[in-house]
Amino acid sequence: MRNAIEFELCGTYALFTDPLTKIGGEKLSYHVPTYQALKGIVESIYWKPTLIMYIDAVRIMKPIRMESKGIRPLEYGGGNTLANYTYLRDVRYQVRAYFEFNEHRPELADDRNEHKHHNILKRSLRAGGRRDIFLGARECQGYVEPCVFGEGEGAYDEAGEQHLGTMVHGFNYPDETGRDALEIRLWRPVMDNGVIAFIRPEACELVRTIGPMKAKVFGLNEMERVDTLHAQLEEEVKGG
Repeated sequence: MRNAIEFELCGTYALFTDPLTKIGGEKLSYHVPTYQALKGIVESIYWKPTLIMYIDAVRIMKPIRMESKGIRPLEYGGGNTLANYTYLRDVRYQVRAYFEFNEHRPELADDRNEHKHHNILKRSLRAGGRRDIFLGARECQGYVEPCVFGEGEGAYDEAGEQHLGTMVHGFNYPDETGRDALEIRLWRPVMDNGVIAFIRPEACELVRTIGPMKAKVFGLNEMERVDTLHAQLEEEVKGG
């Protein structure tokens, strides 16, 4: 697959929140990571508005375990309240992802250098990401490193097909769709011997509009060009 990376993702806790459980401050994690959560992690490894990151598949490497905690989150009006959060505990995944150029941003056409973007993406992965990695929530620190997708023993390699019901797939943002609206996508994933193969966002049939939204405008004079960033990294490598 062109422009692809494969990496291992791990952490002590994860909270891939089911939106239906947010009422009243309670949070319950899905049993597996969502497409949107994994996309956010890939964008923490390397992101530019020139690109759209796609998640191809995730492999569940450790048994799915849950742990509940009493939390006292801050309230917007001041003070705090008591809530119950249910996390995933001791997680490890293999992820395969890739990028394509964002055709809805023609103003960034001069920043479309596939080779250089891919090199920066791979180097950023080896460095553990350009930004902090979070597993669904800020309190859940994550770590990434390159791997070969499919290597090693997974907890569900012989488990067969497991239907996971209706889940959130992700959000459609106007800068990636060309529509002036924020939309949410739902789908019905199947885990096959520990592997969830994600459909592309445009293949989701269950799409609901949340509300109007305008795309943020970027210009090449407002961001670091890929040529400049790639040259900086080359100098860093030469400098040892």
